[in-house]
Amino acid sequence: MTSKQRAYLKGLAMNIDPILQIGKSSLTPEFTKSVDEALEARELIKIHVLQNCLDDSREMAQILAERTGSQVVQVIGRKIILYREGKKIGIMGGTFDPVHVGHLILGEAAYRQFSLERVWFMPSGNPPHKRDRTGGATDEQRVEMVRLAISDNPHFRLSLIEMYEDGYSYTYRTLEYLRKQYPDTEFYFIIGGDSLFEFNHWREPQRIANACHIVAAVRNQVSPEKFDTVLSDMRSRYQREFLKLDTPNLDISSRHIRDMILKGESVKYYLPDPVIQYIYENHIYGS
Repeated sequence: MTSKQRAYLKGLAMNIDPILQIGKSSLTPEFTKSVDEALEARELIKIHVLQNCLDDSREMAQILAERTGSQVVQVIGRKIILYREGKKIGIMGGTFDPVHVGHLILGEAAYRQFSLERVWFMPSGNPPHKRDRTGGATDEQRVEMVRLAISDNPHFRLSLIEMYEDGYSYTYRTLEYLRKQYPDTEFYFIIGGDSLFEFNHWREPQRIANACHIVAAVRNQVSPEKFDTVLSDMRSRYQREFLKLDTPNLDISSRHIRDMILKGESVKYYLPDPVIQYIYENHIYGS
């Protein structure tokens, strides 16, 4: 952080109130988590150190900065000011019925290509384009399968924002809500090649494009030239950023996997092993 940046942040901090307090229990894991969540919601926060806290304020500030990936702007008496630059978060949405390796590969590829801090896997609660889910997993089962699938990846997170929404789950509503909740975060909405070709028919596509960066995976059945042309047309139409995800678009669908399970065929390597085990233990998809 340059001296000019620090001076600017100090000026901003003068006009904000402390949102957290450190007491006698000091830097517990729960408190560190609260600080991390506060920094997710806003870049600059002020923490008040209570009189009954016997630890040194400067030492605590340095520890919190290390644990949360933030920077210490200033420590004034019993006030700690921390700053963390805005985040870049990827969003993988879908019914995930079930989640499969294609989803995981796209999420990991986007994480690396666009230097994302996290990728949120966001199961849809009630998507309008998939109203008939006869034979599918329950909402709770879909959530648990995603949790199992991403549990060993430190930069994947499960988000239930759409899961319990009243009525149909619309992408534009979710993204606009996230923009309000996390004004300092850039969101990268990751979609498959098929979704890109259908994007004009989504509900409120302009509002979706306004709220995020669209990241589209290449489609194997389409030439690179045609795919680039479609991306260019989308940029011109919506005057927003449409990015190409440079990874093979695996020809795997949740519907095909459900059919394979129903027929008693092996789905090994199509799904993470913990997900396969969960499906058979709970007799999902006629297993």
